[in-house]
Amino acid sequence: MSTLTIETTRSGLVESVHAVSVAVVDSEGALVASAGDPQRFTFWRSAAKPFQAMSLVRDGAAERYGFGSRELALACGSHSSEPMHRALAASMLRACGCEEHQLACGPHPPLSQAVADEALRAGVVITPRWSNCSGKHAGMLALARHHGWNTAGYERAGHPVQERALDEVLRWTGEPRDAVRLGVDGCTAVCFALSVRAMATAYARFGTSTEAAARTLREAMLAHPELVAGTGRPCTDVMSAARGAVVAKVGAEGIYCAALPGLGLGVALKVEDGDMRCSPPALLSVLRQVGERRGLGLGGVADLRQHSEPVLRTTRGEPVGALRATGALRFH
Repeated sequence: MSTLTIETTRSGLVESVHAVSVAVVDSEGALVASAGDPQRFTFWRSAAKPFQAMSLVRDGAAERYGFGSRELALACGSHSSEPMHRALAASMLRACGCEEHQLACGPHPPLSQAVADEALRAGVVITPRWSNCSGKHAGMLALARHHGWNTAGYERAGHPVQERALDEVLRWTGEPRDAVRLGVDGCTAVCFALSVRAMATAYARFGTSTEAAARTLREAMLAHPELVAGTGRPCTDVMSAARGAVVAKVGAEGIYCAALPGLGLGVALKVEDGDMRCSPPALLSVLRQVGERRGLGLGGVADLRQHSEPVLRTTRGEPVGALRATGALRFH
């Protein structure tokens, strides 16, 4: 078994070591490369968002309410609560005749520290529109309105909106229903537990699918990476630098997934202790190794040192250590 770890260094000493499980697969689910336990069973969290948004396009709700590539990118995203994100979420709600109070996602501090600091200085009251998941939830409300389903409880297991999301998760992963466990995500919507390998399979298929809905969502994410995450965030920077070679989506608790359309491969990883600081350097290490092995050009991804080896600083901003990836994938 190959080992991939992220080391946390401080003042020249390795202070912590974080193990990572990785699956790199083709569209048939065959392992191309791995580290740790590629069968690791865990929640997909926000990396499932493109598949949760699939029915929004397939069922015609996006077309009905005029959702273009910007709105669909936000529906697939975990945004930073920047003004453009909040405004677009509000616009999506208006388009489908809903209001902010109908969003089931609760408010939370912005994922962007800069936005959070600005909100604190301004004394802003954080509302559900600021949630990183407000685009996903606005899309779910639009789907409910489109079908004439009750919008109350749209986020709960058993509601038709969540049943449609589950249908898509099963379709893209190829997993049987009894292989997927349902839970409650941080934003209150249903989340899905399955193997890391199954997650990677879904992304391999998503990256190469010719289905209209998949192609539309994939192109939306690539066209608007700033809406999938935000200024300075890894998803945004990786997709911008890769220039179409990578579709990337982070999830909570150390999950990261990516599609490599040019190779027909999908990547999924889980930082075993859930440390989200470690998932970006882990992803970039995997992308580098796969790119080198398969001859895939990744544009400026190799230059993203702020994400591949993020610097750790004191409270006064002085550098004191870093995160760094060690170990290697096993290629099958």
